[in-house]
Amino acid sequence: MSMVIAAAAMAATVGLTACGSDDKSDTTATATTSVAATTSAAGHGDHGSAAAPTTETLTAVLNTLSDPAVPTPEKSKLIVGGEKRTANIDQMNQALGGYGKLTYAVADITTNGNAATAQVTITSPHGTAPAMPLTWEYVDSTWKLSDASGCLMLGFAQAPCVPA
Repeated sequence: MSMVIAAAAMAATVGLTACGSDDKSDTTATATTSVAATTSAAGHGDHGSAAAPTTETLTAVLNTLSDPAVPTPEKSKLIVGGEKRTANIDQMNQALGGYGKLTYAVADITTNGNAATAQVTITSPHGTAPAMPLTWEYVDSTWKLSDASGCLMLGFAQAPCVPA
């Protein structure tokens, strides 16, 4: 069910980025979802229990991922299994080069072992998308976007993941 909501949110965001708007006013998303998704980090090289991530920690991952100045090898470390997404990340970096700054509002963090889910609202130069659930996994002593959430973010930049 959470993937359906995420897909709907992605479609809304892509619509925002593709259609654009001349309205430069500051908007705030008020849409939220009541679905709290959790995933298991088992089998992903987790090392011990993780302290619950902070809003700042999760936001930093998203900010770094969407910064076109950060090289692909660094960004691949932000996604579980990111080394298999380098071509997508290269494509995303090219798309983000002249796009403008993205901002993120991370809220309602829930944790389940070494996994965390949060509602994320993305604001682009073209508007604000409804909140959507993204997941992170605590792997190698750091919080990384799950592969599914990483692919969702790459899809926003017209660099969708190809099924493995």
